[in-house]
Amino acid sequence: MSTITVSADINAPLEFVWKLFTLPEHIMRWNTASDDWETTSATNDLRNGGRFSFHMTAKDKSSSFDFGGQYDEVRPLRHISYSLEDNRRVSTTFFENKNVVTIVQSFDSETTHTEEQQHKGWQAILNNFKKYVESQL
Repeated sequence: MSTITVSADINAPLEFVWKLFTLPEHIMRWNTASDDWETTSATNDLRNGGRFSFHMTAKDKSSSFDFGGQYDEVRPLRHISYSLEDNRRVSTTFFENKNVVTIVQSFDSETTHTEEQQHKGWQAILNNFKKYVESQL
């Protein structure tokens, strides 16, 4: 298993970025890798030991899945790490520099999709997040 890293620079204040990244009502608006998918429900107990679950559905209803896990470490406005249901680990770090927030997300790869597909999908979701945040200002 290898580690894949994606990142994005978001032109917004850190507190605003954190809020939109962590609140379920916002997660449902940006958490998708392509326009033919959507997040139809989200729960997020953002604390050490808390759990989260996002239900992802193809808009044509041909497929769906749950993306969830448990938080290992939450440092507000700085860092989130969690373990997925399949025990893969994900780490998300927030860096702020003069009203630009850089999000760096690293995750353990899985074996169903190629590393290139995984990188592309996770980067697309982070790009959607950037677009969503900047459209809310």
